[in-house]
Amino acid sequence: MQLTAHLLLFFIRTDILLWVAGLTIIIVGILLIWWQLRQKRLLKKELQLLEDLNKRNVEFELVLKAMKLATWKFHIPTQTVTFDSDFREYNNYSPLPDTDVSQVWNHIFSADAEKGKQALMDLLDGKTDEVHVEYQMKAIYNDKPYWGESYAMVGRRGPDGRPIEIIGTSRRIDEQKRIEQELKDALFHAEESDRLKTAFLANISHEIRTPLNAIVGFSDVLPMVEDREERQKLIALIQENNQKLLRMINDIVNIAKLEAGASQARQEDFNLNSLLQDVKNQYGHQAQEASVDFLVAKRPDVTLNSDRDRLFEVLKQYVLNALKFTHKGSITIGYDMMPDKGVRLWVSDTGCGIPASQQDKIFDHFVKLDDFVPGTGLGLPICRSLARTLGARVGVDSKEGEGSTFWIEVPQKV
Repeated sequence: MQLTAHLLLFFIRTDILLWVAGLTIIIVGILLIWWQLRQKRLLKKELQLLEDLNKRNVEFELVLKAMKLATWKFHIPTQTVTFDSDFREYNNYSPLPDTDVSQVWNHIFSADAEKGKQALMDLLDGKTDEVHVEYQMKAIYNDKPYWGESYAMVGRRGPDGRPIEIIGTSRRIDEQKRIEQELKDALFHAEESDRLKTAFLANISHEIRTPLNAIVGFSDVLPMVEDREERQKLIALIQENNQKLLRMINDIVNIAKLEAGASQARQEDFNLNSLLQDVKNQYGHQAQEASVDFLVAKRPDVTLNSDRDRLFEVLKQYVLNALKFTHKGSITIGYDMMPDKGVRLWVSDTGCGIPASQQDKIFDHFVKLDDFVPGTGLGLPICRSLARTLGARVGVDSKEGEGSTFWIEVPQKV
C-alpha cells in the first residue's frame, strides 16, 4: 500500500511538471509568433517606405530630366562643389566631385562671377533665404559662352547654426535669353516705327500740301493771265505739281496694298533690254533737265520670266531716288547675270552716296536720310515689298561722296 501511494504521488508530481512545461512552451510559442508577426509588419513597413522612396527618386529624376536641371552641393568647410546629377543639354561645364569652388568661378564671366559670390555671401550671412542668379559661362570644349541660371539655399547647418552645406540647381537658359532679346528688339522696332510714323505723318502733310497749294494757287491765277506764254508756264507748273501729288498718293496706296497682300505677282516672259529702255524713255528727260547723263549699260538680249510691271516699278523708284541726290555726273541702269542664281538689275549714280551707318535701314518704312529733300520716304520700302512678292532681294552698295548702286536680285531662270 505504501508503495502504491508513493507511485501515485510520483505520477501526480510528474503530471504537474508536464503541465507547467507545456504551458511554458505554449506561452513561449505565442510570444515567438507575436514577435515574428511584429517583425513581419515592421519589415513590410520598411519595404513600403523603401518602395515609396524609390518611387519618389524616379519621380524626382523624371522632374530633373523634364526641366533639364542639374543638382549640386557646395560643402562650405572644404570649399568644394559636387554635382549629384546633370540633365542639362548641349556642351555644359560639369565639374568632377569635390572640385574646388574657385575652378567653378573661373568658368563664369568675371562680372557675373562677382554677382554670384555676393549673392552667396548674402545667403551665408542670413540676409536672404535663397539665391537666384543668371550668368554666362564658357563651355567645356570651346570658349563659346552660354547662359545659365542657378537657384540655391542652405541644405545643412552646424551645431552653431551656421550653414555647412548649400544645395542648388542649375539649368541652361539660352532660349529664354534669345526670346528676351527678340522681345527687346521688337519693342525697340515698335517704338522706332511709331516715331517714324509720327515723322512720316508730319512730313506727308507738308509734302501733300506743297503741290496742292501750288495747284490751287496757280489755278486761281490762271484765268486772270492773258499772255499765252505765261499761261503755258502756269499750266506746266500745275501739271508738274499734279504729277508730284499723284506720285505721292500712288506710293501710299501701293505700300498699303503690298503690306496687306492685296496685290499678286504676274509671271511673264520679257526682254530685259526692252525693260531698261522703257525706264530710260520715261525718265530720261528728267535727267536731261537736271543736266545728268542717263545711260543704259549694254548687255546681250536676255529673256526673264517674272513680273515685268513690278520690276519696272522697282527700277523707277531707284531712278527717281537717284535723280534726287545726283546733281552732276550720270545715272546708269543695267543688269548682270548671276550663274545659277538669276539676274541682278541695278541703278548706279554718281550722287552724294550714303553713310555706311545708314545703309542697313535705308529700306525701312518712313526713313528719310535728308529731311530737306522732298519725298515721303516710301519709295525704297515699296521696292523691298515688291521684291518679296517676287522672291527677290534688294540692297545697296554705296560710298559716301562717290555715289550709290541700288540693286534687285531676281532668282529666276533666264
